[in-house]
Amino acid sequence: VTLIRWARTEPIPITVRGYGSSMGGGAIGPGVVLDVSRLDAIGEIDTENRRIKVGPGAIRESVNAAALEKGLRFPVDPSSGKFCTIGGMVATNAAGARTLRFGSTRRWVTSLDCVLADGSQVTVTRGQPTPGNLPAVARFHMAARPQIQRASTKIGSTHKKVRKESSGYALKAYLQSDDLIDILIGSEGTLAVITGIELSLADVAPATSGVLGAFASLDDAVNAAGRARMMGAVACELLDKTFLDVARGGNSGSLEALPAATEAALIAEVEAQGEEAARTLGDKLANEFRSARATYVSVALSHVDQNEIWELRHAASPILARLDQNLRSMQFVEDGAVPPDKLAHYVKGVRAALNSHGVKGVIFGHAGDGHVHVNPLIDMSKANWRDKVDSLLEDIVTLTRKLSGTLSGEHGDGRLRAPLLSEVWPEDEVRLFRLIKSAFDPDGILNPGVKLSLTGQRPIEDVKYDPTITPLPAEAKRALDIVADDRAYAKFRLSLLDQRE
Repeated sequence: VTLIRWARTEPIPITVRGYGSSMGGGAIGPGVVLDVSRLDAIGEIDTENRRIKVGPGAIRESVNAAALEKGLRFPVDPSSGKFCTIGGMVATNAAGARTLRFGSTRRWVTSLDCVLADGSQVTVTRGQPTPGNLPAVARFHMAARPQIQRASTKIGSTHKKVRKESSGYALKAYLQSDDLIDILIGSEGTLAVITGIELSLADVAPATSGVLGAFASLDDAVNAAGRARMMGAVACELLDKTFLDVARGGNSGSLEALPAATEAALIAEVEAQGEEAARTLGDKLANEFRSARATYVSVALSHVDQNEIWELRHAASPILARLDQNLRSMQFVEDGAVPPDKLAHYVKGVRAALNSHGVKGVIFGHAGDGHVHVNPLIDMSKANWRDKVDSLLEDIVTLTRKLSGTLSGEHGDGRLRAPLLSEVWPEDEVRLFRLIKSAFDPDGILNPGVKLSLTGQRPIEDVKYDPTITPLPAEAKRALDIVADDRAYAKFRLSLLDQRE
């Protein structure tokens, strides 16, 4: 509260961050960096109501571990779960592999403790009125809410069939709930600083089974993913040929079993009330894959076998890190989501764009939700690398727009996508986004340039890999190398300055 009141009077921007694992650049910025990672308390679990109260810096894996001790779980599971904070998940409306069944973070947030841009404090609880005596809330209800309601028939129509959305402010969710908490979730620290979170929890799955399928065409894989979704699969992940080609350098037994001509593989999971029921569901899903012309199908029933096929999903990351040192995995087109029936068109379009610019890349993601991550591999030794990045980004933004998709399914807009919102959102909705920002943060001190761009802001500005930028101080570089090399995101950054070679 003291910091925000001081920053407002100066005025000095405040950039809020957890452990900095966000993909869109939302955790970096000018002014004061407000690191909430050590506000990491995990409260007692209310087993009767299946609720838990945590600090914004609590790590997802730690929160889930606490829940598991009581036979419960926090079912939203991003791949960064070992180091991402709950505050960051709320800020970006994070999702993950099992969003197919359990939805994104928004669905599981019941209450937020917030500090607003004027230093006032408020607790926003789902289903309860928000105090109207706060200036920010009053401005929202006076200036933004009526216009949102007048535009209700058009809001969300552009991305109508998209299953996952973390771009813009959540107007559609707000219209459905008439609950201010839905505007705050996914707002990426631009409307308020989150200081406490209450989550609802789910029961632990009694039994699961996994299915790995290989397909000779993307269209067949997308057809199979739709079948998995219709029969209630918890997860259905896509590993594109670009991913498989890179991952073949690893030691995965599951990968070696796939036919050489595989264009895409799917990893799916089902849950059941017992092992026999899980076996039956796994076999049923395997038959659905075969009906969709799978060239190879394997059912994993034991935890060991299931872990092996899920390890395939993570097989490429260590290999990417060992590639030519001039090649950098730059995730600047890494969160597109399209209507699921257009997924094959999107992946083919991304492949074509990569090829046309002479860029290698790895494509994978959440097939059941029509949501794909892309890791372009950029040769930083080339003088024209930035032009290549800008052109590739432009091509894929155009592709996403043509397919009625969103640029962010689960990672948020950050600074990367903020200047691109007008490319994929109607002008009227972007105007409503700005009205909301003005109501909550009229002085523009909270994460400026995140979610909504500033004048002259470009999608890709300073890049840490750029050989032409001013070098970091040696101690800082050594600390950040530890983070990158060891994936030590769950380390308080300043503490790393004390570590010596």
